[in-house]
Amino acid sequence: MRHSRRALLAAATAAALVFVAACDPSSDANTPASGGDITIGFASSTLTNPFFIQLREGVQQAEKEFGVKIVYMDANNDAATQLEQVQSLVTQKVKAILLNPVDTQQSGESAKAAENARIPLVAVDRAVTGGRVISEVSSDNVQGGVDAAAALAKATGPGEVLHLQGLLGTSASRDRGEGFQQGLALRSSVRIALSKSAEFDRAKGMSVTTDMLTAKPGVKGLFAENDDMALGAVQALGDKAGKTFQIVGFDGTPEALAAVESGKLAATVAQQPKELGRQAVEQAIRYLKGQTVRNLVEIPTRVVTKANVREFLTN
Repeated sequence: MRHSRRALLAAATAAALVFVAACDPSSDANTPASGGDITIGFASSTLTNPFFIQLREGVQQAEKEFGVKIVYMDANNDAATQLEQVQSLVTQKVKAILLNPVDTQQSGESAKAAENARIPLVAVDRAVTGGRVISEVSSDNVQGGVDAAAALAKATGPGEVLHLQGLLGTSASRDRGEGFQQGLALRSSVRIALSKSAEFDRAKGMSVTTDMLTAKPGVKGLFAENDDMALGAVQALGDKAGKTFQIVGFDGTPEALAAVESGKLAATVAQQPKELGRQAVEQAIRYLKGQTVRNLVEIPTRVVTKANVREFLTN
């Protein structure tokens, strides 16, 4: 899956455009030129979820670091709203667009709007389907799902577990779920009893977990495809969380790290959202300056447990 995705993205990018080296051959290829008089649009699926707040902070840091201006858009997880916002950015004649799609499968119209206006587009955290994408900056979500399966199996031992899925149209949910299933396939003693979507939402995570526990009362643990849903599951479990029932999340948000430290969460797969945001801005600037652009930038994930959580809390 990971290799085929790389190949497809590389082929699509190569067919769409030719990347050139830095205009100044003596410049450092690892350091992008300053932004200068550049305005970049950032169309985010949401800016209220803790993970995406950190993603925005990374973009804001890059905005200062590279001396560019960023126009921020929050689609509130509505694909139609996001398309309107991308069209607005096109009208504003931004030099590049960073797109964190609400729905991977519905992102094509937004990507085409940018392509038709000859505005380079960088996909952030989630894949974009359709349209020209100069670079995709994302976590290795498949491997993160595999690691989550290993962490949950270690915490629960043999038995059945639950799977809280995110927004089903997103590449993040698809890849994390696929990785989780791959990870459990290596461990015949642990299997998924029930999978349901809670749309990356904490309140829905709590209610869906409650419903699944009613349907499957004998399960021993749960994997949630983001930390907000994992924390909703903690609320549903109450005092059982971390004692007789184990929960693994995904993102590494500050609140989830605190829950790992207290024992409420067995683990979380930590992303680096600030680095995702920074790298997205950097790739856009590189393209605009005629420097080498990476068609896929995968930011590694790490499993956080009580044994190493202090390392992440102090960062």
